[in-house]
Amino acid sequence: MKLSKWIDKHAGYILIIPAVIFIILFSISPIVGSLRYAFFDMQLNNQAKNDMFLKSNVNLSLNQETIDYLNYYLNIDLDSVQKQESILKIDEIKADLSELEIYIADEIASPDLKAIVKVSEEKQDVLIGKQESIISKLEELYSIDDEFYSPDDTFAVASEFDTTIIKSNFVGADNFIKVIKDRRVRSTLTFTLLFTLISVVLELIFGLSLALIMNKPFKGRSLVRTFSLIPWAIPTTVAALVWSYLYNGSSGIVSNIFTQIGFISSPAAMLNSSSNALWAIIIADVWKTTPYMALLLLGGLQVIPNSLYESSALDGARKWQQFRYITLPLLKPSIFVALLFRTLDAFRVFDLIYVLTGGGPGGSTESLSVYAYKVMFSQTRFGYGSAMVLIMALVVGLIAFVYIKALNVDLIGENK
Repeated sequence: MKLSKWIDKHAGYILIIPAVIFIILFSISPIVGSLRYAFFDMQLNNQAKNDMFLKSNVNLSLNQETIDYLNYYLNIDLDSVQKQESILKIDEIKADLSELEIYIADEIASPDLKAIVKVSEEKQDVLIGKQESIISKLEELYSIDDEFYSPDDTFAVASEFDTTIIKSNFVGADNFIKVIKDRRVRSTLTFTLLFTLISVVLELIFGLSLALIMNKPFKGRSLVRTFSLIPWAIPTTVAALVWSYLYNGSSGIVSNIFTQIGFISSPAAMLNSSSNALWAIIIADVWKTTPYMALLLLGGLQVIPNSLYESSALDGARKWQQFRYITLPLLKPSIFVALLFRTLDAFRVFDLIYVLTGGGPGGSTESLSVYAYKVMFSQTRFGYGSAMVLIMALVVGLIAFVYIKALNVDLIGENK
């Protein structure tokens, strides 16, 4: 009995547990992971920075590989040299290499034989001293006038000793400071905001017009509603490919029509000019997402009682007055939701631009998402890219806050 009472009392909390777990796993955890990466100079193409290191580490596998290769080249040199001085120097270096292996095995290597292990500053200094001593003796060896196999290759291998010492790549807030100072970030942010503003305004105008048409009773309305949603149902990547064919400089229908009208100088200029490429992306985005905006607004229109329009008509209100004083005020929450969703979606635009222009020409149509993708996956700079993504998340939150304050929408009934 007590258990059932407790369940009844806390039923609301129990029911939201699955949603809370889902949010923690798929929303909060990735953000925490990105935040962790953002404080490190993590670069996958750099062996010394391909993970997050708070303290100094030693790459034992690379160190052993370097020792093995040096022994290989020294054995070849031992068979080719003629002077006794060279033979003695090679034997001395090989003995140092053996001593280095013993020191690593006794003092640095972990019992579980990890490839990368943490090391104290004292042991790191000893290790670096032994490595530098070997390189110094190699220089003495190859200064001898004798027959050697390939000194350049040997020195190239010995230089790998430098990369075996992995220093801490914790940089604190440096990545965030670099993002703020990055001119390319500022230019991509400007383009993203411009694209978002123009595309969302056009989608609101066309979407509201389409929603008003679909809300009217007429023959074939269901068919019109179905066909109007087709552009939104098409995957964005596919839609971008379709529009790339329509914008093609040689056979694109849209680019040729725009040339004949006088909008562009030639069909090839549709995607080869910065301003033309911006409008090409906006047109494709408006065509793709206007139905989504119309669908959200149509839901708001259908909850407005017809009795309000009938009573206002009896009072002599015209269509424009009904739209201004009845439709728009009651549609405000739906407009807010539509604008918020579309603005956040447009601000994060990636696939449309990546497929259509790739950020060109000359990076003029590069959005923040496209730039972040290039930084993280083309340059493998995960620390810097994570900082950029987190700043994007803050901007998205700021946009949502501005919308709520600007439209003064009471979504949860706080003003009641």
